[in-house]
Amino acid sequence: MYTEHDDVPMGKKIYFASDFHLGAPNKEQSLIREKKIVRWLDSIMHDAYAIYLVGDIFDFWFEYRTVIPKGYVRFKAKLLECLEKGIKVVFFTGNHDMWMFGYFTSEFGIPVHRDPILLLSNDKRLLVGHGDGLGPGDRMYKVLKRIFRNRFCQWAFARLHPNLGIGVATAWSQQSRLSSGGEETFKGDDEWIYTWCKEQETTSHHDYYIFGHRHLPLDLEVSGHSRYINLGEWVTQFTYATFDGRDVSLLTFEE
Repeated sequence: MYTEHDDVPMGKKIYFASDFHLGAPNKEQSLIREKKIVRWLDSIMHDAYAIYLVGDIFDFWFEYRTVIPKGYVRFKAKLLECLEKGIKVVFFTGNHDMWMFGYFTSEFGIPVHRDPILLLSNDKRLLVGHGDGLGPGDRMYKVLKRIFRNRFCQWAFARLHPNLGIGVATAWSQQSRLSSGGEETFKGDDEWIYTWCKEQETTSHHDYYIFGHRHLPLDLEVSGHSRYINLGEWVTQFTYATFDGRDVSLLTFEE
């Protein structure tokens, strides 16, 4: 597992957000959400030490060698502004945008993680990732994930003309539970990521487990000294988390 060392200076915070799903369910509604995300980034610049965007930033993303999905100009410009102010930005891929390759790293200098990482910060251990495919169950998705991560399958998809490839993939992506208006419900002991966190805690202690994917803002006790934070989503909830070097807080933007 990749380990990141990132101590938070006094008066600064690390911000975590996930599941923006930019592009869904259509261009018009996505643009409204994109402008809200830009306002959020503006509002946190004064004390942000780092911003971790924990997967499903885009509802669909695929990088051809010379082509990327169009749009999201305001969002990308605001990320560049954050970087120029010395704020660290880190991406994670999710199940909707796992086909990020080198664009954001080469053009922006933003690292992209595909699996959970261990963040060591101010004597705290934070395990951070998108969360897709973790824990028991969801077997069909786990099969699809292996297919989507397969280099030959990625090569084959890249042979399609972008108009066809991006068009078909976007249409399929927009059948997701967010795009179709479905609401998530808490599954109790059947929460797969929560179950996975509790299993991890039996072998290796982490102060915080920070994940997205479930579209539910959650703050649950894993053990007496460990918590599971799910970041929710930005289609209806607009939730995010902060870490000030001691505690993680789950918050809502423009509540």
